Amino acid sequence: MKIVAFGASTSQTSINKALATYTAQLVEDAEVQVLNLADYSVPIFSEQTEKDIGQAEGAKRFLADIASADALVISFAEHNGHYPAAYKNLFDWATRIDRKVYADKPAVYLATSPGPGGAKSVLGAATQSAGFFGGNIKASVSVANFYDVFDLETNTVKNEDIALQLKQAAAALTGK
Repeated sequence: MKIVAFGASTSQTSINKALATYTAQLVEDAEVQVLNLADYSVPIFSEQTEKDIGQAEGAKRFLADIASADALVISFAEHNGHYPAAYKNLFDWATRIDRKVYADKPAVYLATSPGPGGAKSVLGAATQSAGFFGGNIKASVSVANFYDVFDLETNTVKNEDIALQLKQAAAALTGK
C-alpha cells in the first residue's frame, strides 16, 4: 500500500506535516510518500491567469502524486479559522483540472494547532466539503495543544488517548 501524506501548509516546520507523517507511518507495511506543498508552486488563481497560462504545472504534479497513492493522510493547518492561503490556492488550481482532487482514495483527515481548538473549524470545513472533491474519509481526528501532546524530537505522541485515536484512524485506511 502506498500512502501519500501531507500537511496543508508550506511551513518548513509544519506541525500538521509532522502529524500527517506520524499517522501515515502507523500503517504497517505501507510505503509513505510525504509531500511538501512548497514543491507545488502555482500563481495566485484567477480565471484570467488560467486563460493566460492554462493548467498550472504545480497543480498537475500535485494531482499526479495524489493519483499515485492507494490512500491519503492529510492534516489541515488552520490560519485564522480557515485553510492557509497557499494550500487553498493550490487546491483551487487542482479543482480546475479535476474536481475530484482526492480521487475517492481512502483518507484520514487530521488537524492540529498549538492551542486548545485543535484546528477544529478547518477540519470541519474539510470533512463537510470532502464529498464534492473526491474525499473518501475513513476517520478524522483533531489534536489540540500539539506541543503538549507530540514530542517532535522523538516523533512520538505523549498522550495515550490521542495515540490510540491516531492508531485507529491509520487502521481505518486498511480496514483492519
